[in-house]
Amino acid sequence: MDEKRRAFRLEEENETTITIISGGENSPKEKIIYNYIKDISVSGAKIQTNILLPVVTLLMIEMKLKTLRQTITVLGKVKWVKMIIEDESYEAGVEFLNPPSDEIKKLADYISWKQKFKSLNPV
Repeated sequence: MDEKRRAFRLEEENETTITIISGGENSPKEKIIYNYIKDISVSGAKIQTNILLPVVTLLMIEMKLKTLRQTITVLGKVKWVKMIIEDESYEAGVEFLNPPSDEIKKLADYISWKQKFKSLNPV
């Protein structure tokens, strides 16, 4: 399988709040959902959620980076969805859309810091 990712992904769970901006007629009725980011990069993330987010759903994502206690807010679009537990748990791949440069700088710095920390403390 060819790797399609444009940036390194940090595998780490972080709490996130998702606001559904648009998603068509099959879009969930909930507007704010509390979920987890499963892995993250400067270009996107994998989100674990309890509702089905249709592909192309636009989301406002507020990620809480637990180690630095910072919140990063970006706009994203669902690119793929995978059912984990039928009607209970899903994973969604989200691509960030035109993220603000200051938010991406914070995210890039965080990922770089975590990579360095992990290489110094492999356990």
